[in-house]
Amino acid sequence: MRNLGFYDKINEQIIVSKDVSDLRILGLDPGIAIVGFGVIEAQRGQFHSLTYGAIRTEAGLPLSERLEIIYNDLNQLLDSLRPEAVAVEELFFNTNITTGISVAHGRGILLLACRQKGIPIYEYTPLQVKQSVVGYGRAEKKQIMEMVRRMLHLTEIPRPDDAADALAIALCHGRAATSLLFQAGEKSQCSTI
Repeated sequence: MRNLGFYDKINEQIIVSKDVSDLRILGLDPGIAIVGFGVIEAQRGQFHSLTYGAIRTEAGLPLSERLEIIYNDLNQLLDSLRPEAVAVEELFFNTNITTGISVAHGRGILLLACRQKGIPIYEYTPLQVKQSVVGYGRAEKKQIMEMVRRMLHLTEIPRPDDAADALAIALCHGRAATSLLFQAGEKSQCSTI
């Protein structure tokens, strides 16, 4: 049996001991060829990147095999990183509906794996992520990536782009989870309050 899936750990420094008030959040940017992931810790409105990277599958493999690779690699990540919350971007279809359907399959696998581990899942639209990270719902990709770098005090913009997107999704939830709305029980909204 060949395992063609792998995940890049670009930033290997994972903090094991943590303050009980920290919230470890795994952000996921769904895909089939590349699933971006980023793990942050949020504490009282401050954010720190723990690790980020991508789960990759080889083009040309049957969809079912690619989904299995994503599922297995994500389970390894969940077991090693132990997030307390998962933030996933909702799908936005542009023009290529065939690609969108494949990505939807991959997104379903991500949701299933997290659900099976009992990890709370929070879903955000691209507009909510942009609004939370940049302050403008129509922000360009370069603006989002630069704000991710700044908010996480990184020396350079995270690569691949999918990892930067996943970190932005995690930041969106981090801001929501530390907001007054979230603490008041409105846990489904991404907020910058």
